[in-house]
Amino acid sequence: MGALTVLFIGGSGIISSACSALAVERGLDLHVLNRGESTTRPLPQGATPHRADVRDPASVREALGDAEFDAVVDWVAFTPDHVRADLDLFRGRTGQYVFISSASAYQTPPSRIPVTESTPLRNPFWQYSRDKIACEQLLVDAYRDTGFPATIVRPSHTYDRTLVPFDGGWTVPARMRAGREVVVHGDGTSLWTLTHHTDFARGFVPLLASPRTLGEAFHITGDDVLTWDQIAHALAAALGVQPRIVHVPSDAVAAADAEWGAGLLGDKAHSMVFDNTKVRSVVPDFVATVPFERGAREIVDWFDQDPARQRVDEHLDAVMDHLVETHRVR
Repeated sequence: MGALTVLFIGGSGIISSACSALAVERGLDLHVLNRGESTTRPLPQGATPHRADVRDPASVREALGDAEFDAVVDWVAFTPDHVRADLDLFRGRTGQYVFISSASAYQTPPSRIPVTESTPLRNPFWQYSRDKIACEQLLVDAYRDTGFPATIVRPSHTYDRTLVPFDGGWTVPARMRAGREVVVHGDGTSLWTLTHHTDFARGFVPLLASPRTLGEAFHITGDDVLTWDQIAHALAAALGVQPRIVHVPSDAVAAADAEWGAGLLGDKAHSMVFDNTKVRSVVPDFVATVPFERGAREIVDWFDQDPARQRVDEHLDAVMDHLVETHRVR
């Protein structure tokens, strides 16, 4: 039996890059369809590139010809229209279609934790999450009605060295290094799960072309659960400073900046702890091994390698100044 043939649509993003590397390392025949524009995360040697604009089905058909795959993973489907296009493109030519959803699709706030795959999907706060839920529903219907071989995977907060866990990119680390106060939402004690992208890949790659996954949904997260204050302290330690934290209610953040607030109220403001029993039923040896303390050092090292990467979001920086001034304990 030859190597499994897998197509990644995307493949050079934060999560998908680690999965691309591990897929090649484990001997999969990996094909990657994208526009070939990423310099931050080049494709691993051994992957076969196909150049096309995934939003243009004709260019996708031209790039792929009549190729068939054991599994197709779409890392960049965000709306029902994206999924409908995939259904048209890949019906009858793949043994498995994997949709990358989001753990933010789960009931927000959750009525109980830990969250399992049977937790209801409902997020009234964040359009991104509602779109992912609508995508999932399309695929559930396609599986039920026609047997379309769909698998749904829900990452939680998955990061690599380029992604600071706080909004605003380098803004919070820059404030910490300058000795300025930083905003942590709520009282800093809500629980959050951070997953290093290499840990996610170890849970994800074995799901590819697995018959046990068809018609099923899985989340894949680390077991590294921290409070937001602990996350801030770990990041500050990697920077070699002590953080000066000002706690601000999430509602107040949302009132000051709607986009920042949507991500909090629709996701980060609520404690999210996950039960990974289901993915381990298919991937028994899945274990997450990278604690955030190590991940934080990777983040700081990467940004320090090139000061041009250390871009501060001036708008969010000003919003933080305002929130710090109005909520500082005097």
